[in-house]
Amino acid sequence: MTGKRTATSDLWWKNAVVYCLDVQTFFDSDGDGCGDLVGLTERIDYLAGLGVTCLWLMPCYPSPERDDGYDISDFYSVEDRLGTLGDFAEMLRTAQDRGIRVIVDLVVNHTSHRHRWFSSARKGRDAPFHDYYVWQDEKPEDKEDLVFPGEEKSNWAWDDDAKQWYFHRFYAEQPDLNTANPAVRDEIAKIGAFWLALGVVGYRIDAVPFLIEEVDGPEGEHKDPHSLLRELSGFLTRRRGDAVLLGEVNLPYDKSVEFFGDAGNELNMMFNFPLNQFMFLALARQDAAPLAELLESMPEIPSECQWANFVRNHDELSLDKLSDEEREEVFNAFGPDESVQIYGRGLRLRLPTMLDHDERRIRLVYSLMFSMPGTPTLFYGEEIGMSENLDIPGRLSSRSPMQWSTGTHAGFSTAPDGARLSRPLPDDHSANVAEQRRDPHSLLNWMERLIRRRKECPELGWGKLSVLHAKGAVLAHRCDWDGSSVVAVHNLGAEPAALTLSLDCTRLTDLLGTDDHDPAEEIALDPYGFRWFRPS
Repeated sequence: MTGKRTATSDLWWKNAVVYCLDVQTFFDSDGDGCGDLVGLTERIDYLAGLGVTCLWLMPCYPSPERDDGYDISDFYSVEDRLGTLGDFAEMLRTAQDRGIRVIVDLVVNHTSHRHRWFSSARKGRDAPFHDYYVWQDEKPEDKEDLVFPGEEKSNWAWDDDAKQWYFHRFYAEQPDLNTANPAVRDEIAKIGAFWLALGVVGYRIDAVPFLIEEVDGPEGEHKDPHSLLRELSGFLTRRRGDAVLLGEVNLPYDKSVEFFGDAGNELNMMFNFPLNQFMFLALARQDAAPLAELLESMPEIPSECQWANFVRNHDELSLDKLSDEEREEVFNAFGPDESVQIYGRGLRLRLPTMLDHDERRIRLVYSLMFSMPGTPTLFYGEEIGMSENLDIPGRLSSRSPMQWSTGTHAGFSTAPDGARLSRPLPDDHSANVAEQRRDPHSLLNWMERLIRRRKECPELGWGKLSVLHAKGAVLAHRCDWDGSSVVAVHNLGAEPAALTLSLDCTRLTDLLGTDDHDPAEEIALDPYGFRWFRPS
């Protein structure tokens, strides 16, 4: 057992439970209508009670808010509305005291157009920081894939002061950094070192393929784009031995695994976008086959690396890796109204709305995600079944304030009724923490038990996956590690189902209930039912 404890402690991200939140929409401590770091600190005990072991903070840097904080004007400070660096440090201390590690967004593929670097760069070709960005005298052809189709028409914007075109992958207010420039790489390293020194344990890196794509530069002279990630990973690990880099890499497996590097010397973790998208395809069809085929196609990754699994994140539910026909199936099942579809590739709904608030199906999906090989990642409010607010434009609809109670502003803020909040709440606050805490059968209390059980099953974070059964709506899989196993069975369909597992054991211990099984007995599943077992 010593070996197990050492492994799971040293590589803590292999068996973590990650929780993502936006400080401005989590809890308002001073009644100004905006969440803040003091409010988050007051709610750290809530996260600890839920079972969270890693808190991922969306950007809380100073920003003009063109892209919800991802357009950063200062990498070394905190947005005034959210608090001070002192508040940030106190939040970190409190989280660490409760056993929660904290990672923050590292958004260094671009800056805000109001960043001092860009303000200087615009003054001319010889200006300081001019070469921090990508400029052209003549407008080049656009990239094929605009990040925000329909909102931006080109990747190049004209600057009247510089008398040149500058490159931007996202909004025009977010000029891309020239990461082929060694000085820019040094700046990225210094930013990473700064927040590690304050106490964060790592970073979620935004849009990683775009970050290293620009390493090629406008002339294509750089021959090894992945060197940026290797340099950054090595530097941060020297500064802090348990530092982690979690990357947003929405690519097919054959390309995404390259971002782990050799023996995990680039990213430590990566979001499993293919698994997420094919899980929704399987749910839409009520057919286990698409998910089983995807699971069997998952590549081996370095032993120190990990997939980060999720149901919904802070963006739209992206379905871009499905075929047009498959995407249309998911749209028809979960969001047929064009008003909830976005960019032609995704849905701007949270899960409960997609599933008509059917709690049987909601629990099925989270049981399925938590049982997949990898580390589970939650977006704030998922634990109580929060819905989106479609009055909020675009993909920000899922980022409405956290719902703590049925009181004014759903308990998010003590601001007067009718006051302007950082983002508007939906009309229905029935999904809230206060009421669900008092109900032993609530989604919140069920989620706490699921998280506790998942943390007790390192096989799911470390083990080797085998698909045991994938017929009709029923999927059964197992994860084996160091002489022990966990078996999970899920019925994706609306009809009862049953199966028998031919396993070499004497007993199947029920991990989510009290109904142990003889391995020769038939396992009955209710509609949308699920079971976890440990063979012995």
